[in-house]
Amino acid sequence: MSNKKVIVIGAGPAGLAAAYQLMKNNVKVEVFEASPFVGGMSRSFDLWDQRVDLGPHRFFSKDHRINVFFDELIKEDFTQVQRLTRIFYNKNFFDYPLKIFNVLGNLSLVTITGILYYYAKQRVFPIKNPDTFEKWVTNRFGKKLYTIFFKYYTEKLWGIPCSKIDADWAAQRIKGLSLFEAVWSAFKGNRGNKHKTLVDEFSYPKNGTGTLYERAAEYVIEKGGIIHKNTPIQNIVIEDGVCTGVITKDGTQYSADHVISSMPLTYLLQGMNDVPEEVLKSVNRLYFRNTILVYLEIDRKDLFEDNWIYVHSPEVKHGRITNFRNWCPSLNRGKETTILCLEFWAFDSDPIWKETDQYLGDLAIKELKALKLIKETEVVENTKIVRVPKCYPVYEIGYRSHLDIIENYLMGINKLTPIGRYGAFKYNNQDHSILMGILAAENIVNNADVDLWKINTDTQYQEDGEVKDVLIQ
Repeated sequence: MSNKKVIVIGAGPAGLAAAYQLMKNNVKVEVFEASPFVGGMSRSFDLWDQRVDLGPHRFFSKDHRINVFFDELIKEDFTQVQRLTRIFYNKNFFDYPLKIFNVLGNLSLVTITGILYYYAKQRVFPIKNPDTFEKWVTNRFGKKLYTIFFKYYTEKLWGIPCSKIDADWAAQRIKGLSLFEAVWSAFKGNRGNKHKTLVDEFSYPKNGTGTLYERAAEYVIEKGGIIHKNTPIQNIVIEDGVCTGVITKDGTQYSADHVISSMPLTYLLQGMNDVPEEVLKSVNRLYFRNTILVYLEIDRKDLFEDNWIYVHSPEVKHGRITNFRNWCPSLNRGKETTILCLEFWAFDSDPIWKETDQYLGDLAIKELKALKLIKETEVVENTKIVRVPKCYPVYEIGYRSHLDIIENYLMGINKLTPIGRYGAFKYNNQDHSILMGILAAENIVNNADVDLWKINTDTQYQEDGEVKDVLIQ
């Protein structure tokens, strides 16, 4: 073990990937996690004698380093899941990926004509330099398709109009997908489809996605590292432009040669002394969106066959439903009931964020019945509410200029590395956060200088539709 010591803030995908990689290279690691759990938003837990995740999580990556991370920890304890996801809109279910006859059967001829008309119009008269999500998607798909398949879901998720969401969101998540590609893929029956949003198979750990992070934590501890749970960080210690350690909420100070932080970027800056006023102003302009997860145990196992459903219908408040019975049998542990998870999104100030568990459970059941996904007489045996604060960094127009100011300031502080969805204020999937953690560790071990701020910012998404690239086999 080297004499170098690294403190890692946060035991989510980014933090534990960094800790794991450091321990593999004989660097001392001490991890501080504010919650009682490891895995962050990707954790798994036992519920009603079954196993569930915090919503749907799947693995795809074309990066060898991420695949090695998966392979070393998961080994053979995974299964191939046949993906079935649909979009619910206007009382109809649309297969996703698109299937041409399903689309034709669900939409009227007038609507289909409108989609083609607005798409053609957009091709002839494109929006120059689209700077909002609304403009970007309208440019790519036409106004009609944007309204049907993007607008309502996106505004549920972010809580602000699509006209106020930065185009970065669309550029990072939709990438090269076009109407022509989707329709052509539908005609082919989606054979050979490689676009990330159109993948129909994925690998999944048999005991839930959180298995990956539980095993990473176990490895860190077995090799002599330390993981503190229920230990939030209050302050970051900066001396002469160098980060030398942290102070926990109880006032205890811990020193280190380097600090890797996956705590919310806003909290990181607020926990520093002598931060310039301009930087603090930018910090105060960045904000996150919360998630409310409503778990329902239904006394039936054949509700619907989807892994998850995107609910675009504006008449209900939830935006996504996960059906854990349809992931892998090992999650169900022999039980005949089905656990569903409905996702509602909110800001701290939204009334729904402060509602009682009873209200939220009743609302979820009411909305499921409205969508006719469960019968009016269906028996709901149990409900559980999980509130997850600060899940999604909100890409409101102008966020990038504020983030640039913060990034430039932090790059002037030595021995401090922000990573992850929270830590870098980037809408990362697991693969991005894992890669950030691995590269942060390699920077320290090899005295390298890879710019981690650039992860998940270009048009080359880290995911890939090739199933063989999901795990090393």
